[in-house]
Amino acid sequence: MSQGESNQVLDQNGKPYNRLALVSTLLVGTFSTFITSTMLTTAFPSLMRSFNITANTVQWLTTGFMLVMGITMPITGFFIKRFDSRKLYLTAVAIFLTGTIICFFAHTFAVILVGRLVQATGVGITAPVYQTIMASIYPPNKRGSAMGMAGLVIGLAPAIGPTLSGWLLLHYSWRMLFLAIMPISIVVLIMGYFTLRKVLLTEKAPVDWNSVLMSIVGFGSMLFGFSSVGSYSWSDPIVYVTLIIGITFVAFFVWRSLKIDNPLLEFKAFKHSDYTLSVILVAVAFMSMNGFTLILPLYLQTIRGESPLVSGLTLLPGAIVIGLMNPVTGRIFDQMGVRNMAITGMFLLTATTATFIPVTDKTPISYLVVFYMVRMFGISMVTMPTTTTGINALPLDLIGSGTVVNNTIRQVFASMGTAILVSVMSNVTLSHTPAHTIMSQTPILFKKLSLQANIVGFRYAFVISTSFALVGFILAFFLKSDKEAL
Repeated sequence: MSQGESNQVLDQNGKPYNRLALVSTLLVGTFSTFITSTMLTTAFPSLMRSFNITANTVQWLTTGFMLVMGITMPITGFFIKRFDSRKLYLTAVAIFLTGTIICFFAHTFAVILVGRLVQATGVGITAPVYQTIMASIYPPNKRGSAMGMAGLVIGLAPAIGPTLSGWLLLHYSWRMLFLAIMPISIVVLIMGYFTLRKVLLTEKAPVDWNSVLMSIVGFGSMLFGFSSVGSYSWSDPIVYVTLIIGITFVAFFVWRSLKIDNPLLEFKAFKHSDYTLSVILVAVAFMSMNGFTLILPLYLQTIRGESPLVSGLTLLPGAIVIGLMNPVTGRIFDQMGVRNMAITGMFLLTATTATFIPVTDKTPISYLVVFYMVRMFGISMVTMPTTTTGINALPLDLIGSGTVVNNTIRQVFASMGTAILVSVMSNVTLSHTPAHTIMSQTPILFKKLSLQANIVGFRYAFVISTSFALVGFILAFFLKSDKEAL
């Protein structure tokens, strides 16, 4: 994009603005917010010592973050329709910065948890606003490249979070994880004041508070239920009751949204078959991707005894691949369409996930790194191009709601996939764990059998992840041919 071209673009007030500067601000801002979704995982041991808490308690710094982010996303659909996109994005970054400051100065667990929930509120707004703007300010023939840039942030930031935090924790305390982010957020606020513009249409639509309540209870309960599987089990009332409540309220939320004149989210986007298929395909891909990304570090640390930094470094090359390839695949999509790309990408995702099924405690790290890199390359060929195809199928007035719905469903399915993999891994491991009588009689044999039980648990989890990818591979064949997609 030339400088001259970017200066010729007009905002909703009819004034020219620099599109390159606007996009640069969004890239930096969204990257700085999204990276915090995974940064704390490697800091859990330090936080447990600092606040004298258990592992089940500290994990809510991540679980609660994802929960609030998932609750905020559907409501953001209304925010996008109602408020100036410039003010909305800057407000979200300010909310995120406030949460970061609270976390940095926290001296009790309750305070740092509040800070994380405030952070999540900001992230839950920035992500849909960012993608909606990126999809709206470019014409359809350039939207693939634009969404590729969007995917650069959304795919890369969470993937490098554990590696970055692992390095910081080698030299500093956990507070540095928050201090390092604060200056970036301040710079984004300053940049945004000068570069962001109102680029999305707005209308003075009234708030339907019944829909807001249904959305919060529904999506919140569903995400809480899926997030709790790792600590409890599918048969525990905490899990199945909250899931039933969540599904019920989401069903009422969708029904009400289709009936009223000013819904919180426009589910009419699903009347467009290309959009519906793209949402399902991306959701299935994220089920395989997110759950796997959690399970692999657990394998490295529990089976291999590797440090959090090493497990983060193992994932880093794959993160770099998806970061570099998202813009490239976006440009390829603009030229050739989506079907062949999605089929190839889902094949690579399925095949490379399957290569992790036979892992042992002696599997070389290089083996894991190479196949994880190829796996992430496959994902880069699917997520953003397929998302772009769905967005291109929508009229301009539905792009905002379509983006938010896509983000929300992706979040729910990612949590679902993670819950299923963790549950399978835990249950299989437990069923293969030797009896405690063996431990007292032959402790060496007990240790060997326990290790094998854990390995079998991870193998079954990788089998399930492969099956998710296989479903996506089959769905990819139902996309329109490349010529039809152009």
